[in-house]
Amino acid sequence: MTAAFWRTTPAGVSVAVKVTPRARRPGLRGAVPTADGPRLAIAVTAPPEAGAANRAACAALAEALDLPGSTVTLAAGASAREKRLAVAGGGGPPGPPPARPRGPPPRGAPLAAL
Repeated sequence: MTAAFWRTTPAGVSVAVKVTPRARRPGLRGAVPTADGPRLAIAVTAPPEAGAANRAACAALAEALDLPGSTVTLAAGASAREKRLAVAGGGGPPGPPPARPRGPPPRGAPLAAL
């Protein structure tokens, strides 16, 4: 079984990350191996001053997950490159998509809406 850089918690999901501040190209870089297990590499253009890189890393993860920025917070590692970010939410993988209604469409309903 392979270790993952994320784990579920009662409050949502905890993500182990390695942040590269002052990067030329910002974004998520995928999983990277570290001494204490894999981490998600996040490159940000912000400098590591006054928490700017931490805020940028939280914003990058929230954007990648298509979540509001307020759902991702710094849980540990404020002054280190290796951090733990907390993603608030239901915890665990998403469930199955909602079932489509069966039967004929309602009268007057456009077909594209179904």
